[in-house]
Amino acid sequence: MSAVPKSGESAAGSVIALKRDPKQAGAARLLGDQLRRLRQERGLGLKDVAPVIRGSVSKVSRLERGESPPKDRDIRDLLQYYGVSPELAREIEGLVQQTRNEEWWQQYLDVTPGFLKRLISLEGTAARIRTYETHVVPGLLQTQAYARVLVAAAMPDATEEEIKRRVGLRVGRQHILDESRPSIIALLDEAVLHRRVGGPEVMEQQLAHLQELAARDRVNIRVVPFDSGVDVTPAYPITHLHFDDGGPAELVYVEHIDSAQYLTRPKEIDQYRYVLDRLMGAAAHRDASNELLSSAIERCRGRRP
Repeated sequence: MSAVPKSGESAAGSVIALKRDPKQAGAARLLGDQLRRLRQERGLGLKDVAPVIRGSVSKVSRLERGESPPKDRDIRDLLQYYGVSPELAREIEGLVQQTRNEEWWQQYLDVTPGFLKRLISLEGTAARIRTYETHVVPGLLQTQAYARVLVAAAMPDATEEEIKRRVGLRVGRQHILDESRPSIIALLDEAVLHRRVGGPEVMEQQLAHLQELAARDRVNIRVVPFDSGVDVTPAYPITHLHFDDGGPAELVYVEHIDSAQYLTRPKEIDQYRYVLDRLMGAAAHRDASNELLSSAIERCRGRRP
């Protein structure tokens, strides 16, 4: 399978290295940048705009810096005052919605890696998420106990409170599973089912949780068996997000130990889409995947004291 991209491989300038500038990731920051451009293009100062949103110059400044939660009424009045097109208004309203998706994790900013902030924002606005994992269950599908084992192993010097907050962040991301979108396709290498994380009870609980999620209409969990016929599989997780809100249609997220890459160029996305398509084609169907999960659960029960 020679088309599998190498970790970190991409054309110069096409990778957004969020580890270097995580502040650019927030939807509130993007919204503020857009509002600032609209104001400046019309030759207006902060003092000209303040009365429109019944506030002060500092309120407008905070809004444009992404430091103040946007109010629907304020944004609507500004867009009307600026006379933007219906298409641009819908795009900006989409950014406002993204800020809503970010609000829940603001309390975890101190334990959120910079490269992860943008992914959390994007997950809530995607129409479809397709992810592949070769070592562990994807974060969006982890139980609290399973997540805690992984977080503690990755942060050996962390305090109990730091571990608790990092687990809270990971579990909090899963609120999108209870919403009307996105649809989620999770491709799991069979090794994930055999690699025991925590004791047998923790693993059994996690596998049972996967079965429960797989029963939902919007969640499709597929296992890529050892004998799937795929010659080479990626040694790192891949997440492909698809959007239908009028912005960029697709984005690929590749996570490493302490950083991540966001790929947006069509050629790069095509490479990873090909990889995921191959894995999807080789994966066991839903019923067969569920049987593999059931077998793994039975193995865990057999290992209990």
